[in-house]
Amino acid sequence: MDVKSAFLYGKIGEEVYVKQPLGFIDPAHPTQVFKLDKALYGLHQAPRAWYETLSGYLLSNNFRRGAIDQTLFIKDEGGEIILVQIYIDDIIFGSTRKQLCKDFEILMHSKFEMSSMGELNFFLGLQVKQVPNGIFINQSKYVKSILERFKMADCSAARTPMQVHHQLTPDKDGQDTDQHQYRSMIGSLMYLTASRPDIMFAVSEAEYTAASSYCAQVIWIQNQMVDFGMTFMATTIHIDNMSAISITNNPVQHSKTKHVDIRYHFIRDQAEKKMIILTKVHTNEQYADLFTKPFDEAKFKYLVESIGMMNFD
Repeated sequence: MDVKSAFLYGKIGEEVYVKQPLGFIDPAHPTQVFKLDKALYGLHQAPRAWYETLSGYLLSNNFRRGAIDQTLFIKDEGGEIILVQIYIDDIIFGSTRKQLCKDFEILMHSKFEMSSMGELNFFLGLQVKQVPNGIFINQSKYVKSILERFKMADCSAARTPMQVHHQLTPDKDGQDTDQHQYRSMIGSLMYLTASRPDIMFAVSEAEYTAASSYCAQVIWIQNQMVDFGMTFMATTIHIDNMSAISITNNPVQHSKTKHVDIRYHFIRDQAEKKMIILTKVHTNEQYADLFTKPFDEAKFKYLVESIGMMNFD
């Protein structure tokens, strides 16, 4: 669902004054200003005011706010559940019972002027394909827009994200890199990792922080699942290095870990609390290597197919 003129629904608590807009100036009082009662587009307070209006309405109708994601609202009714995700003036919702979705649409139309967009198939650059055997996400349209934006639509395709044993050398005779364009490229590619985690290594230097970062993601997902009415604690994390497992399971500091930044020991705390369980896996079956190493085409294809990655154009 999409809210029409969403920010105009939000009431603001601060005193805000605006000039009379061009074409609507009172000739008898041309220097007077308006005191705002509701938010306008362009005000810093507008998004917050709209969120407070919407969240207050949902909470008053027996929804509860997510414990991890404050823009997620949940309602339990007779063993069924409806989830409502807010992103500014767009609303995504789904339920285990179709009638709850219909009731939610009626509830929203009774308060706000809204457009029903139908089944979700595109959102924030993510294409969503709902088929009988699951829901699949890809970003092919987003990829094409990136290539066109950076004038690379005609570039040659590569079968892997990064060459094996590739050596980079300085180009002393080349022109300086446009820093703004470079950062834009990297930022665009980092957003692409939402559906293409296999390019993580080529986009960001992930190897040094992979274990603790992955653990943090697991803990976040565990807590998020609680809002969805599901519990997935004691999550197994596969590691192909026994030394890493031993260091994680050993809370005592020793010479081999003195150089490690203290924030990376977060994974130790979670292992001790049994929130995660580290398990040894053979190097050939370590799918996380997709995030940290370049591969030749055969090994890359094997790992990608092993985790069931699929592409939809």
